[in-house]
Amino acid sequence: MLDAENYKVADKLKDGTAVTIRAIRPDDRKRVAEAFNNLDSESIYTRFFRFKRELTNEELKSATEIDFDKAVALVVTIPTEEGDETIIAGGRYVLYDSPNECRSAEIAFTVEENYQRQGMAGRILEHLVHIAREKGVCRFDAEVLPENRAMLAVFARSGLPVKKWSEEGVIHVTLFLEPQAV
Repeated sequence: MLDAENYKVADKLKDGTAVTIRAIRPDDRKRVAEAFNNLDSESIYTRFFRFKRELTNEELKSATEIDFDKAVALVVTIPTEEGDETIIAGGRYVLYDSPNECRSAEIAFTVEENYQRQGMAGRILEHLVHIAREKGVCRFDAEVLPENRAMLAVFARSGLPVKKWSEEGVIHVTLFLEPQAV
């Protein structure tokens, strides 16, 4: 069985920049706060559906102290000159009680502006799908603002069966992780 809590792989951006995709850790709290502070207001709005200036202590704790049985959070990092690392993107899924027998999870992604259009959300999605399948998850659900065309394109290019519908100004997306009728 895959050890999601210690998940770590080397990867590259489309431009060739070496990155690490790994499980988030409690010691990432400061890195997550810095990554949030590097986001522009549009990225914050498309991720959280509202504007906000900073993450609260509770949000930082929730983001970095993950119960890897009920949720999985991955970050994409690049090394710093000081020997540390900087978070440039992240994605997570959180299981929720589903009315059917299918284990379902909500997913969300954030990519810093300077690293958008480098394929990171798609790569994170691939890794989350791999982990989720190992854990018996059969579908991902996401809520996306219509103007977030980049995220909608990631889902469309995922190679997974996709179901989309719009309700109250939000696009609901379901990705089926195992073959089935949509």
